[in-house]
Amino acid sequence: MPKQVDHRGRREAIARALWRVVEQRGVTQLTMRVVAQEAGMSLGQLQHYFASRTAMLSFAMDFASEQTSVRVQQGLEKLGDRPHPRDVLRLTLAEMLPLHADARATSRMSAAYVLEALHDKTVHEQARRGLTQGRALVEQLIRQAITDGHIDSDRDPATETNLLLALTGFTPLIELNVIEPQDALAAIDVHLDRLFRST
Repeated sequence: MPKQVDHRGRREAIARALWRVVEQRGVTQLTMRVVAQEAGMSLGQLQHYFASRTAMLSFAMDFASEQTSVRVQQGLEKLGDRPHPRDVLRLTLAEMLPLHADARATSRMSAAYVLEALHDKTVHEQARRGLTQGRALVEQLIRQAITDGHIDSDRDPATETNLLLALTGFTPLIELNVIEPQDALAAIDVHLDRLFRST
């Protein structure tokens, strides 16, 4: 029988190789040839899975987003059956920051993706769509927390969502050692304490 090839597994392995290139060498070194070398395969083999750099980058970003969602879901399971919305938001924001190896790789991947999106219409639309969906999920959490009485009803959900997502701007400060990770988390906690009532 012919050997079965796990195409999804191969594509994920290539995506992880791409993350490593971005994390260790920077986005300027992000070529299909370099990623193929990092993945331990020939350029021809890589091109069997991705026809272009853009296709490879887009898959790698989607995979990074999936992995972030998995980590958030695992964190939510540890919080119990009905976690407080404050805890859900804190967990979500923390996973968007480069606080551990996986999140750091995802964060750097995201930065590379945004730079690419500024000059590629296809990547721009995909990145915009992903960010819009992520923002909508956060706003949904805020709206529900207002409905449930955890946040004052006079708060504007859209503005509060924007303010929360602005906290992910700590990423370059952490990456460049301007502040420590715990300082970013402390600021997030202060903001969430101000947003939520004592419940």
